[in-house]
Amino acid sequence: MMELFKALFTEEDGQGMTEYGLILGLIAVGVIAAIALLGDQLKVFFDNITGNITTETGNTGTPTP
Repeated sequence: MMELFKALFTEEDGQGMTEYGLILGLIAVGVIAAIALLGDQLKVFFDNITGNITTETGNTGTPTP
């Protein structure tokens, strides 16, 4: 019986997956923080790209009938 309890406490099968989960969680928090801090700058950046594309192609974004 003692061997069973000892085996339960020394078993490390789930340790690797737990570590991967923690690392993934930290990366997700970092990405969310970066987007929150840089959100306005990213919006301006992509708006500029969209404006350049519509200027180059002459497309105003409204469909013609």
